[in-house]
Amino acid sequence: MSAIEWTERTWNPTTGCDRISPGCDHCYALTMAARLKAMGQAKYQRDGDPRTSGPGFGLTLHPDVLDVPLRRRVPTTWFVNSMSDLFHQDVPMDFVARVWSTMSRTPQHTYQILTKRPQRMARRVGAICWEWDGDDRGGEAYYWPGRHSYERLDGEVVDWEPTEADLDGGGEQPLPNVWLGTSIESDRYTFRANHLRATPAAVRFLSLEPLLGPLPSLDLTGIDWVIAGAESGRGARAMDLGWVRDIRDRCTDAGIPLFFKQDAVNGRKVPTPELDGEQWVQMPERRAVAS
Repeated sequence: MSAIEWTERTWNPTTGCDRISPGCDHCYALTMAARLKAMGQAKYQRDGDPRTSGPGFGLTLHPDVLDVPLRRRVPTTWFVNSMSDLFHQDVPMDFVARVWSTMSRTPQHTYQILTKRPQRMARRVGAICWEWDGDDRGGEAYYWPGRHSYERLDGEVVDWEPTEADLDGGGEQPLPNVWLGTSIESDRYTFRANHLRATPAAVRFLSLEPLLGPLPSLDLTGIDWVIAGAESGRGARAMDLGWVRDIRDRCTDAGIPLFFKQDAVNGRKVPTPELDGEQWVQMPERRAVAS
């Protein structure tokens, strides 16, 4: 089970990342990776660039865990890459397609994917399709022929023309059980929501955490769910509840579910706090289907 309040389990096909904006400054995953490396955890032995990453936090692929959700029949909500970013520039396109293959074959599950790189996500996801296995499930995912040349994990460079089956439709985005989101920590980064809107997704969500300032420029058009929360831990930057109230009011007006994940008092996490006497732990409708 996961300690993250808005999900049930975590699944990490990749680990490691690099900081790219102020919301990454006190990254919990970077700190945890250093501890796991010191404990001898095999998946956290590759160090990242000390300027943007750290001990045990170098981007690493884990193909051995790609089948983990396939082994669980009970419908489960999975947060994909709690310790990484699936759309990091060092994650090969072919590997992203393999993650999509697993998700397409497990329609009983719901997958939540969060990125600070929505530009790359829009490009990658918009080009994914898959071959059907002959039933109601998806199958092997691949990138739309003719739109991309890319290097597979085995080193082969792939570039080919669409087949008749491709032109007939094949597998089409979006997968109904995949929720795609982006993180926005301050008004400077509200442009990320535009890239999210350009991404095919059954559910689009925003993680406004750590919330470092008001978001007057944030456009909630096309957004299905909003998470908000304060930073916690050593050196945590303060959050004004007025910023959350503004987001709550805008979500309420637009009919968007809001999950107020946490506040912080002297850096200590206060999970699912009340805001004006009410908890806000709303979730979008689960759209996965039974297997």
